[in-house]
Amino acid sequence: MANIFELNNVVVNNFKSIRLWFLIPPFLVLISFCLYFTLSKETNFVDEYVACQKDVFFFLNNKLVQFPNLQFNLTQLGDVIIGFALLTVFLIYAPKLWEALLLSAIISLIVSTTLKQIFAIPRPPKMYNHDSFVIIGRAIAAPTSLPSGHSITTFIVITIVLFAFMPKRNVYKILWYTFMFLLGLIIAFSRVGVGAHYPLDVIIGGILGFIVAIIGIKISERLNLFGWVKNKRLCLILVLTIWGIFIITKMIKINLPIFYLSLMSLVLTVFITIKTYVKKN
Repeated sequence: MANIFELNNVVVNNFKSIRLWFLIPPFLVLISFCLYFTLSKETNFVDEYVACQKDVFFFLNNKLVQFPNLQFNLTQLGDVIIGFALLTVFLIYAPKLWEALLLSAIISLIVSTTLKQIFAIPRPPKMYNHDSFVIIGRAIAAPTSLPSGHSITTFIVITIVLFAFMPKRNVYKILWYTFMFLLGLIIAFSRVGVGAHYPLDVIIGGILGFIVAIIGIKISERLNLFGWVKNKRLCLILVLTIWGIFIITKMIKINLPIFYLSLMSLVLTVFITIKTYVKKN
């Protein structure tokens, strides 16, 4: 049990090192984005937004779609049910990480839903001929393109894990930063690869995910949402079981390897939970 508390303490201490000024650079980027389109000579925001990245969208979609199975699996990681499932073991070993995840997810739901309604950008399948690019999976034509919710979720996870397990030495910090952000970009840009989003949807979504994660982390410092996990193992097992049923439902519809990884993570967490519960009793 000492190791369990030690890992959670590492996460807590790393979260305390985060400063709110970390939010300044991403906010400046978002302000620049707003100013660019506000000062644009084009009167129609939607047309200008779609037109300015048309060539980049077609280029990236054409390159990424050369690995269709990989893109389709990667894009599932932006789904909370699938992506978050890979981290369930930390419910036991680092509950503070999950407090930040949960709070960030709630905030992102509000932010994403609100902005999608404000901007109302049609998805690529609505704006372009389906023969001009590749769509993997279901073609989504709703006006919900900006920002990419999957990208927000991806960078929430990337940012929280990044800071939760930040190395002490500077050289390792640089490598850790580089690896995590590249991983985040690879996952997020799969949304362009499957033809569901424009590049700017992904970039803005990633920036919002970073911002939301920092806010979620700072709020979590004042709360203790998962203190019950240590004493109510049966409740945790029930939650994980229901979660697993949702994933199995997805597997029945679409048989993807990434679903099996998420399900295996849940099974492992249930096994560890039962094992510690039996030892305790």
